Amino acid sequence: MRHPQRPFPSPHAPSAPTALGNLPAELNRFVGRENELVRLAQLLDESRLVTIVGVGGVGKTRCATRIAALLKKRYCDGVRMAELSDVHDPELLEHALVDALGLTDHTSRPPRTTLIEHLAGRRLLLVVDGFEHLVDACAELVRELLRRAPGLRMLAVGRLPLELDGELTYPLAPMTDEDAMLLFAERAAAVRPDFRLTDDNRSAALELCRRLDGIPLALELAAGRLRALSTDQVLQHLDDRFRLLTGSSRSALARHQTLRTAIGWSHELCAPEQRLLWARLSVFARQFDLEAVEYICSGADLPADTVLDVLSGLLAQSVVVREDSARGTRYRMLDTVREYGAEWLAATDDTDRLRRRHRDWFLGLATWCELDWFSPRQGEVAARVESELPNLRRAMECSLEIPGEAHLAQYLAGTLWFLWVGCGRLSEGRHWLDHVLEEEDTPYDSSRLKALWVLGYVAVLQGDPVGAVSALQECRDEADRADDSTALAYAVHRMGCLSLVTDDMARAQELLDDALRRYRELGELNSNVLMAQVELAMAVGFHGDLDGAAAICEEVREICEDHGERWALSYALYVLAFAASQRGRPDRARELLGQSLAISHTFHDLLGSVLALELLALITAIEGDAAEAAVLQGAADRIWPSVGLPLFGSAHYGQPRVRCEELARRQLGDVRYESGLRAGGELDPDAAVARALASGPADRPETPARLPGTLPGPGKTRRPAASRTSGRGGPERW
Repeated sequence: MRHPQRPFPSPHAPSAPTALGNLPAELNRFVGRENELVRLAQLLDESRLVTIVGVGGVGKTRCATRIAALLKKRYCDGVRMAELSDVHDPELLEHALVDALGLTDHTSRPPRTTLIEHLAGRRLLLVVDGFEHLVDACAELVRELLRRAPGLRMLAVGRLPLELDGELTYPLAPMTDEDAMLLFAERAAAVRPDFRLTDDNRSAALELCRRLDGIPLALELAAGRLRALSTDQVLQHLDDRFRLLTGSSRSALARHQTLRTAIGWSHELCAPEQRLLWARLSVFARQFDLEAVEYICSGADLPADTVLDVLSGLLAQSVVVREDSARGTRYRMLDTVREYGAEWLAATDDTDRLRRRHRDWFLGLATWCELDWFSPRQGEVAARVESELPNLRRAMECSLEIPGEAHLAQYLAGTLWFLWVGCGRLSEGRHWLDHVLEEEDTPYDSSRLKALWVLGYVAVLQGDPVGAVSALQECRDEADRADDSTALAYAVHRMGCLSLVTDDMARAQELLDDALRRYRELGELNSNVLMAQVELAMAVGFHGDLDGAAAICEEVREICEDHGERWALSYALYVLAFAASQRGRPDRARELLGQSLAISHTFHDLLGSVLALELLALITAIEGDAAEAAVLQGAADRIWPSVGLPLFGSAHYGQPRVRCEELARRQLGDVRYESGLRAGGELDPDAAVARALASGPADRPETPARLPGTLPGPGKTRRPAASRTSGRGGPERW
């Protein structure tokens, strides 16, 4: 073996290569990936072995060759690349590396000896690509080469790491939207020189990039279709993307001829149980967790206690991607990978069974989350259902598509009331509730009644009294006929809520008192019941009884604190702030509104947020800062269209705005007031809330003010008509 200091090679040394590299020439321009290239360069400084892993078609090879070309000046003996995808016999692995290094050796020495002798005294970067089907043999060889050749650095490229000591793994993610658009546009121009991103095709191109998960191979194949189709037409055909995306450049590697081939290459290399789990995981939408996988995907052929190991294998091969966040560890498959698995699941004739298991799991999850909403875990529940929303949607779709199971979709849509109402998804909730109620399995079903009163609730909050009356009256009539006292209580409650926002305070008090009586008889206590009390307090307060309203909400606040409930608490705090403002205590009102707004914003409850902002704007005007009040009012104006009819058309709910505008216009004049509104309208909800919470009186004079003509003088109180009272004058604790 040649010594590093020896001036001449040994007689048995192979001839040296005539060039310092064999990297394939780039046939088109490398696009994007700047951050990835910087990170790879850093990793190669830190370790002698770096492995790029990722799903087929994500651009691993292209990134590897690009970074190798950029760094070639660092290695005095060059950069070499070994393509191993067409090497199927492990015994040919060493020969492949000899060829890649450009060595010629006619001796009878083992090729490994040749490799070691050549590399031992050289400073060289060796790229090995497509080793996954030879991973054990490749890992063993790489280990020895690195041990015997201290100047050698290696960049491995495959679906899974080599799992060697000192190895740094770099998972290559799909391209960002920006990079994906650049790539698509560049490749499209290669097949259609007149192609440019314009206002007419930009949105379709962006949707195309997102639908293809930002996978470079898929984007390039899609761009190739522009020879015959427009961008919109390519997008329309993506439902059958594997049929569409056929054909590639003749110069591409064989396994990259089609997207199917690229992903199929990964599939063929999986163990049977991994292929089975891959297929079953296709029933999930986006993210999933281990617990769900163990329930849904296990069976006699895949025991639950083996699922973790099999899933780990798919993770190692980049079929499944791990995503860690504040919500815990979750997993995901790219759409293209998932759809490939779905085809295999269909081929086993097991799709319907797996979809039902998926649906049943998420029915159970929704049921648990509804119960746990009324607990200190309310924030966790909100985060969980948000992350599981794609799967919950799929569960509803499954029930609607299976004859005789629409009632399960109705149950799920109704059970998710806390997501629609409490987490700011009124619009989507309305969509699903309308949709599931188009189906009717039987003349009466408790699930249908629940969906009806939830639909009525959502319609009320959207400012749609006609839709609300229709749903709630149907619910009440059917509940009467079926003697369903629970559905009847909720229907009465939401009718009272409708009366409240349409300014019929007497009717609102009557219905809400009735609903609270029914809830007590049923033993019902949850966030809805607390909201009934808060709504009763609003009716009482709007009717002139500030003390009665405050007493009810103080009681609600205690119950919320006992149970860890925060969503209903935010509305109770709003009413208490309203009462404080009317009593000439803007400082106390601001404190309470700050708490209310912070909670509402945390839950993405736009209704609670905008109500608090409206009242905060008035408080700010009362404190003497009319300019800031105008900005806050403008911010509220921007949010209302995302909620529904502004202020519900209610004179009572509209009083803070009316009074704020009167005060602010008087101090600022029309021009400055309108300018402040426009400035507030430019704030997104996050910025608006941050500004509102950061603002304060700061040397402003405290000027007591009341909403004109809405409240009685001090001393006049009224207890809720149907509420049992404690010694403090509020409803007795439950």
